[in-house]
Amino acid sequence: MSEPKPILIRVFDLIVDAIRGTDEDLTKISINRAIILLAIPMVIEMMMEGIFAVVDAFFVSRISEEAVATVGITENVMSIIYSIAIGVSIAATAMVARRTGEGDKKAAANTAAQAILLSIGLAVLIGVFGTIYSEDILRLMGAEENVVQQGVGYTRIMFGGNVVIILLFLLNGIFRGIGNANIALRSLIVSNGLNIILDPCLIFGLGPFPELGIEGAAIATNIGRGTGVLFQLYILFNGSAIIKLLASDFKVQLGIIGRMLKVGAGGAGQYMISSASWIFLMMIITDFGTQVVAGYVIAIRVIIFAILPAWGMSNAAATLVGQNLGAGQPDRAEKSVWITAMYASGLLLAISFIFFFFAPQIVDFFEGGELAKQTAVDCLKIVSLGYFIFGFGMVMSQSLNGSGDTKTPTWINFFCFWLLQAPLAYYTAIYLGWGVTFIYWSVFFSYVVYAIIFAIIFKRGKWKEIKI
Repeated sequence: MSEPKPILIRVFDLIVDAIRGTDEDLTKISINRAIILLAIPMVIEMMMEGIFAVVDAFFVSRISEEAVATVGITENVMSIIYSIAIGVSIAATAMVARRTGEGDKKAAANTAAQAILLSIGLAVLIGVFGTIYSEDILRLMGAEENVVQQGVGYTRIMFGGNVVIILLFLLNGIFRGIGNANIALRSLIVSNGLNIILDPCLIFGLGPFPELGIEGAAIATNIGRGTGVLFQLYILFNGSAIIKLLASDFKVQLGIIGRMLKVGAGGAGQYMISSASWIFLMMIITDFGTQVVAGYVIAIRVIIFAILPAWGMSNAAATLVGQNLGAGQPDRAEKSVWITAMYASGLLLAISFIFFFFAPQIVDFFEGGELAKQTAVDCLKIVSLGYFIFGFGMVMSQSLNGSGDTKTPTWINFFCFWLLQAPLAYYTAIYLGWGVTFIYWSVFFSYVVYAIIFAIIFKRGKWKEIKI
């Protein structure tokens, strides 16, 4: 009888399996192993997604504060597109995971194809509208005229290329739903690698590339994401994933699309509500001047990057909920969520300490004036205090989404971000004149309430009865 491997070797082997990918049945192996197999590639995937934002902020900050403000304002508006993409992705993940848990790979592939058709249709509508009204969108957001003139090209390119953003989110959601999280990771490695290489080349005109300034950042991002999408489609069509797409799967099936719209509308709604609240905060912050906006943009980029690992764990929980409900194991689904939530909270607690004590050093990595840097430091310190609490609520929220219950998180988001956070931020920062830091304190407070409500709702267990 052979001796068991040392624990460090077993941990290393598990990490390798997670990144390489396995065909194990996630509804039958140990819960901890299932969480790790999904969470590790998903955490890295989310961090790679965050690198897009950080890399752009790093290079764009070397152009001008107006350029940073343009990227920040555009990204806030683009977050509505992200909301739509995430909504469809949530629906695809939940429905594909449920069919996978039921053991019906053909139905899972058919659902994936309908999601792709739906996403392309939405992207065309958004692209036409955003490209035509780019200047109006920037002005509506409160951008100063010099910011509008310098940044409208960037905004047009980002809206025009939104199809690759939506498809990248969607296809990664499909891979997560079937349990091939490692493939989603690989696609982001490809797209990120290209973005990192092309960003400085197209912004500053390195070598044979033209100097395009801020517009170069948009082109680099779209090329990187587009290449990632092509890689994803190749995997799905050549049979390297758990499911294989066929031409016959793309025959429009209104029944599947209708169910997807129903689930996806709630998913899009909750993220749109959340994103719109950030847009509202940005509109408040523009009252404090361009330097404050630039500092806030830098801080939010870093904050989002730090939260993404917990989002990756949340996606792992959603997949486990969907597949275990499909396999008729609701108690195992619930246990998976509680364990994942503890992991996510622990990770974000460690990040909170780093950000609170080393915020100035982190902000110094970016270019900017003293006011911009001080704004970024204040934002990082205050918001990071609620990280571990928000991480717990995030896992609960995604788990409800994974069950197909997207309405409950929508209403909770509306309450926390619009009935609580937005009015509190405006009242304290603008009406009472207490300053921009009280906007950050309103974010912290809403995080706490958000997590408490989700924990109570999840514990009730009504999500176990959802049929999709």
